[in-house]
Formats: sequence, structure tokens, C-alpha cells
Amino acid sequence: MRAAPPALALLALAACGPVPVELAEAQCLDRARLAQGPQVDLGLSLGSGGAQTDLAVAVSADYLSGRDPAEVYDLCIRQKTGQPPRLPYAAMGERVAP
Repeated sequence: MRAAPPALALLALAACGPVPVELAEAQCLDRARLAQGPQVDLGLSLGSGGAQTDLAVAVSADYLSGRDPAEVYDLCIRQKTGQPPRLPYAAMGERVAP
């Protein structure tokens, strides 16, 4: 069995490192919103073949375990960046509303 080239090993390690705070905030905001409650998307389209509906429901383990969305957001950002959030979850304003 051959060892991976050093450059490939370094690239793999870099992928595990911290992400930019802006990216972490966007990802963690989505996770915190799912901790608020199930998210439902319903679509309806009309075409020559008749009506078609689409339904998608997302429920997170954070919601099922009763975790506070603000704590989910804070911990998520700390895990991804090693830093606290620039703004607390409550300060996200209308971005928090489902």
C-alpha cells in the first residue's frame, strides 16, 4: 500500500480547519432555524399534465432533543471557527424568523 503524497495529505488536513466566520454564520443560522421547529416546503405547479405538488419536511435532532436555537448557533460557530459569533443569535433580526 502506497502512502499519499505529502501535498495531498496537507490538502486533506486543511479541509478540516476553521472556516471563515461569515460562512459559519450562514451555516449555523440554518442549523439554529431548524432547532426552532420543523421546516415545511410545499410546492404546487400546473402544467399540461395537470397539477403536481411537492412536499418536503425537515426536522433536526437539535429540535427533537429540545436544544435552545441560540445555544445551537453559538456552539456551531465556535466549533467551525474556534471563535465566538460576531453577533448573538437574537441579534440576527429578521434572518431568524422562519
